[in-house]
Amino acid sequence: MRIVWQTGATSEHLVRRDVQSYRDYAEIEHLQARVRALVAASRMDHEIAATLNSEGLLSARGHPFSGGEIHLLRKKWGIPTVKINGKDRNPQRWPDGTYSVQGVADMLTVEPQTVFKWLRKGRLSGHQLARGMPWKITLSDDDIPEMKAYVLRNRRSKKEAS
Repeated sequence: MRIVWQTGATSEHLVRRDVQSYRDYAEIEHLQARVRALVAASRMDHEIAATLNSEGLLSARGHPFSGGEIHLLRKKWGIPTVKINGKDRNPQRWPDGTYSVQGVADMLTVEPQTVFKWLRKGRLSGHQLARGMPWKITLSDDDIPEMKAYVLRNRRSKKEAS
């Protein structure tokens, strides 16, 4: 916007208009290219949000980006999550000593969905670096026999009812 004052002086001002969706976002190509570049640099969603915020970019509604918003944008644009182990399958055990979901499932002879349920209910403790990333499950040497005993106690019988 350019203002011509009574004195003849002029000043130019950049006015940013907030919109309701990214469909109307003025710099959508630049934003998408920047998110793709940051994902290619193995950045997590919260790191991407922090970078975009530090560069002065704002979301469609004019507020700073969050990791959750970056996650939704990546899904919308078909940009996959960065994997901490590249394209390889998750190992049974991570280098830091924590276990993957499949590692715990194989060790305890249960289905991976059971491991996810135990994580949700707090029976197992673990963390993800970000949503969509692999779990790192903490199990001590003392916890393993206890969990195996729990599985045996709660395993459904395969005998037919008589």
